[in-house]
Amino acid sequence: MKFRCQLAQTVSYTENFTPKETKWTLFEIQHLVHAFYKCRMRWCPSSVLHLLRCVRLRSCGRRGRNRLPLWIREIWVYMKLLVQSLYFNTLTDSNVVFDSVFEPVFLTVDYITRWFGLVFVCLVVILTSSIVVIAYVVLLPLILTTYSPAWIAWHVCYGHWNLIMIAFHYYKAAKTSPGFPPTERNDSPFVSVCKKCIVPKPARTHHCGICNRCILKMDHHCPWLNNCVGHFNHRYFFSFCLFMTLGCVYCSISGRNLFLDAYNALETSYQTPAPTYTFKDKVINKCIIYMWVLTSTVGVALGALTVWHAVLISKGETSIERHINSKETKRLAKRGKVYRNPFSYGRLNNWKIFLGVEKRSHWLTRVLLPSGHPPYGDGLTWAIFPLKRDLIPV
Repeated sequence: MKFRCQLAQTVSYTENFTPKETKWTLFEIQHLVHAFYKCRMRWCPSSVLHLLRCVRLRSCGRRGRNRLPLWIREIWVYMKLLVQSLYFNTLTDSNVVFDSVFEPVFLTVDYITRWFGLVFVCLVVILTSSIVVIAYVVLLPLILTTYSPAWIAWHVCYGHWNLIMIAFHYYKAAKTSPGFPPTERNDSPFVSVCKKCIVPKPARTHHCGICNRCILKMDHHCPWLNNCVGHFNHRYFFSFCLFMTLGCVYCSISGRNLFLDAYNALETSYQTPAPTYTFKDKVINKCIIYMWVLTSTVGVALGALTVWHAVLISKGETSIERHINSKETKRLAKRGKVYRNPFSYGRLNNWKIFLGVEKRSHWLTRVLLPSGHPPYGDGLTWAIFPLKRDLIPV
């Protein structure tokens, strides 16, 4: 057949032919397609087989006069390898590509968060102070005139205790250093080297792009503190979230009836004329509405964050380790293995270690009262309980 003869003429097949990949030229592709369509005979399997053989052989490369000299091909391969080494390695995956693409966005966010940290801190102080002023100026006179002596004692004692706990833990969380790994040479064990700081990283240490330093037992960078949450101030951060949530819930529940009365007083009706209120009454009603809306919103949002961190503390994890452990769990599950967190010592012991409770009296002096005691360990090593059992009988 004509097409078959043309393929036979263009293909020279030898037993000692060594395949090598080459690229098809546009002329060769057009020649094969033209030869295929010139075959006007009925469909024949042998013709298709010869076409496939031609494609396979031609893809293996040419021999003879068209090949470049060996030294040129070696230089070309070396140059290709250099170019590929600039953007590819064996550790490249979807996460690396995602981080590379969004690196400008991350840098912008880090820059804004770094320079606006003081703004967030001032915002927390101003909002909290406004609620305190409203409580003293508006609510306290109402409580003293309408509530019984027992309820007055309860509100005064609990309100001041909660306020002291909020102020103390917020100040300590913002001003206490989270802890940094040593930069000088030492004998402390480490698990890797930070590619940005170029210093050894102990276990549970991560680099903060906003602080531009490695943080011991890093949980996250909190813009509301203008500080990282790490080994030495993690307890202060959680205690602040907890007591701030309790204070918001307390204000929201105790001020619910006052909020309803103030809202109904400011609501106008089209059927009846609005009642006359003095300027002082309108200011008081608006202050009560502002306080209730703010505390209710913050209580829900901050309460969810507090519950999330409580779950992490129960499991002996930080926010960063949560993602790492979940990936490791999935990876080992595919191999039929079970991953266990090496820094978890049981729920109760995890809370004792986190809060620094060593005896029963510490639940009062270190948890329910302001306490500046340091956490367990130095943040470099984590052999707290060599055997995972309850070693603190409290």
